[in-house]
Amino acid sequence: MPDPSGRRSSSTPSGRWCSSGGRTRSSRWPSRSWSQCRRSRWCRGGGGGPGQWWSATTGRHVACGSAAMRAQLMVLDRDPEVVGLAGRPVRLLWRDARGQVRSWVPQLFARHRDGTAVLADCPSHPEAGGERARKATKVLEAACAQAGWSYRRLEPLEKTLTANLKWLAGYRHPRNAGRPRLAAAVREAFAQPRPLIEGAEAAGDPIEVLPAVFHSLWHGHLTTPLDVPLHEQVLVSPGADGANGRGGPGSGDGR
Repeated sequence: MPDPSGRRSSSTPSGRWCSSGGRTRSSRWPSRSWSQCRRSRWCRGGGGGPGQWWSATTGRHVACGSAAMRAQLMVLDRDPEVVGLAGRPVRLLWRDARGQVRSWVPQLFARHRDGTAVLADCPSHPEAGGERARKATKVLEAACAQAGWSYRRLEPLEKTLTANLKWLAGYRHPRNAGRPRLAAAVREAFAQPRPLIEGAEAAGDPIEVLPAVFHSLWHGHLTTPLDVPLHEQVLVSPGADGANGRGGPGSGDGR
């Protein structure tokens, strides 16, 4: 059972971290699946290491190797149009103008409900990767266009948005939805916009109710601005038509 944050890592005695990426099927090749194509390495004392993100979209783990990658996974996992996710799904090989073999492994793959797909990288800052990344971008854009996909370098998220998503992500697992009667009480309490703590108290014991409220906020059944820090007086409203009102990659609208 994954922990509330959905992140899990394991290490061997030699210090190598092994992560198994989630899989997502391609509608163009029904018998084929894309999965992580390489292991990530972690050096002791390096300040962090790769892990696994439990996806509420697929119910599987997705390899994530950096904080920037995990932040973008949170956004994609909340996007109602995303139906499949994979970490480091494919290695692209090509020859440059001098005939030298070059390669690049995009960090994320996302398939959308309409059948379109995107390969993406998650740089920690716009200039990450330097000239090699800029050259790879042109090749990746052309290769993805031939496959009917798209390629994107996702902009780093704003710190407040990242912190809010990280908090709500801790309640994304179905176990936090609560009893059916509790879920109904939460929807009724926030049928009209009202402060978070006021609605939670109206629905029952806040200790029991708040996890269900945060679960609903993650899944878009309720909505609140995510560009300001979450607090007990933040205004919570019903989600649009009871569906997910979640922004796409890098969205800061807090829907």
